[in-house]
Amino acid sequence: MSTVDPVRVFRKLAYNNALANHRLLRACAALKPGEFEAPRTGFFPSIKETLNHIITVDWFYVDGMEGGMLGYQAFEIEEPFDDIASLSAAQAAVDLRLTALCEALSPEGLVSTVRLHRGDRIQEERMDDVLAHLFQHQTHHRGQVHAMLSGTGVAPPQLDEFIVADDARFRGKDVAELGWSEEMLAR
Repeated sequence: MSTVDPVRVFRKLAYNNALANHRLLRACAALKPGEFEAPRTGFFPSIKETLNHIITVDWFYVDGMEGGMLGYQAFEIEEPFDDIASLSAAQAAVDLRLTALCEALSPEGLVSTVRLHRGDRIQEERMDDVLAHLFQHQTHHRGQVHAMLSGTGVAPPQLDEFIVADDARFRGKDVAELGWSEEMLAR
């Protein structure tokens, strides 16, 4: 009987997260002038606001999982990026931090306590719970941007082909652009 390796699961989710962000932001880079910030139906009323929300939340949680004290400073500027190129570069950087964090995880690390600085209090959560929350948050808001793209001339990219080995044939270009290898992803 084999067992599930939770460290491997979170590592693969981190790579999946980075790949989905890469694909989505590449699609958003093809928007016509004015479409990035144009009003749309969604939890946040534009692609720009939604993507800025994703990155500020990533900064907050990734910093906390790294043991940092950034806390609510992550949200001081509600929309830190006015253009997709700058936002994409910053998202790629925080995605790299998250994949590095997941690459370094151990079974003990997954159950370690993360201290999230919430201004007037410290929220303490298990690492695996924070990771699960962060990946769900990303998926939720990426889906909203994906739907918003349907109202533009840019085709929404495929975001759900990644984890299983059979999907390798669909991700080769992205894997190369991100500097990854199939061997790295199969671990």
